[in-house]
Amino acid sequence: MFADHGAAGSGEPLAFLLRPGNAGSNTASEHIEATGLALAQLPRRLRRRVLVRSDSGGGTHGFLKWLAKPGRRLAYSAGFTITQDIQDAILNIPAQAWTPAYDADRQVRPGAWVAELTGMLDLASWPEGMRVIVRKERPHPGAQLRFTDIDGHRFTCFATSTNGGQLADLELRHRRRARCEDRIRCAKDTGLRNLPLHGYAQNKIWCEIVALACELLAWTQLLALTGAARRWEPRRLRLRIFSAAGRIVRGGRRLRLRLAARWPWASEITAGIARIQALEPG
Repeated sequence: MFADHGAAGSGEPLAFLLRPGNAGSNTASEHIEATGLALAQLPRRLRRRVLVRSDSGGGTHGFLKWLAKPGRRLAYSAGFTITQDIQDAILNIPAQAWTPAYDADRQVRPGAWVAELTGMLDLASWPEGMRVIVRKERPHPGAQLRFTDIDGHRFTCFATSTNGGQLADLELRHRRRARCEDRIRCAKDTGLRNLPLHGYAQNKIWCEIVALACELLAWTQLLALTGAARRWEPRRLRLRIFSAAGRIVRGGRRLRLRLAARWPWASEITAGIARIQALEPG
């Protein structure tokens, strides 16, 4: 699980949970364990202001009921599997109930709409106050339709505990969960692509080392870099920042790092070092 630092930054890992190869994707107990470990990494004052986002693997009775337990004060936005009763409800949504969806810049996206299904479904077995929202869009040219696609449109659903807000805003907020996929890709580039050791316990230690490396990268970017550099992935950071040739020299009782002036990203490195030094106490 990752903390989302928003579009202006990356995100730090809060919990890596190594699971056996035969573990199921919808195991509520493991989702609960991973969420508990992630929450424990947050400052205590922030633990009651957390939105937990997941794909449809987290849209289970056990996990959502745990999140919605009174006193926990966690909000959630989880993917929801389209079943036959949901499909029937989608077919019965009035045309005027669909409202335009937004793109990543919160502008109306042509060919995409959202609607609410909550009052059309039997949600008695789900957490109280849960809402179900559906997105309809025309697939891009050449896309393969799935069996859940109806009338040439692609549908996706998610469940949320948020009471208010426009449907398009809630759907965009949920869709931004995809930034987690970016974090997973970065973690693979930092050592998570393969588990190199033979023992299960050894590979758990390897995962902890990878998580530590990802966290160092995320906070280095947040504290030292600005602009687009905050979103550079590990391969680009290695090329532009970490592999830059330099020389440490001594003069005036100080150590100095000398970089080639022709290195295109030398200014990013020196400015980043200055920002980190400015954070030092005293």
